[in-house]
Amino acid sequence: MKIDEIIKTNFKTPQQKAIVNLRFTANYFINFQNSFMLEFDLTMPQFNILRILRGAKDSLSVNSVKERMVERSPNLTRIMDKLVSKDLIKRFQCNDDRRAVFIEINEKGLELLQKIDVKMEKINLFPQNLTDDEAEQLSYLLDKIRNSL
Repeated sequence: MKIDEIIKTNFKTPQQKAIVNLRFTANYFINFQNSFMLEFDLTMPQFNILRILRGAKDSLSVNSVKERMVERSPNLTRIMDKLVSKDLIKRFQCNDDRRAVFIEINEKGLELLQKIDVKMEKINLFPQNLTDDEAEQLSYLLDKIRNSL
């Protein structure tokens, strides 16, 4: 179904239609991913932090994690507190600079990400009706939009 049919409106310009469609579709993915993460008792920001830490293969400063997040959150400390309380990450102060806080994923966090990876592969979050070329074109267009702002 087309966006103008779904929300029952006429758009003044193709650009307006594209922006509304982008937001509507992004919201669809966000809701789907949030529901998926509930099974693992995680939020998407928590999942994002775990993936960042797994990819780093070493401890990272909180500021480094913040810079790498897909969705920047002002509540990063609270999100990390939840991950610490779930025993998925370890947080510690730098020996050289007590103001600097570092975090790293632990074995339990890595195991949880492995379970999520297996389940994600089975359901494939990305639509199968797009070819690789179309997916590349979509990424190119999204980058183009973002870089023009």
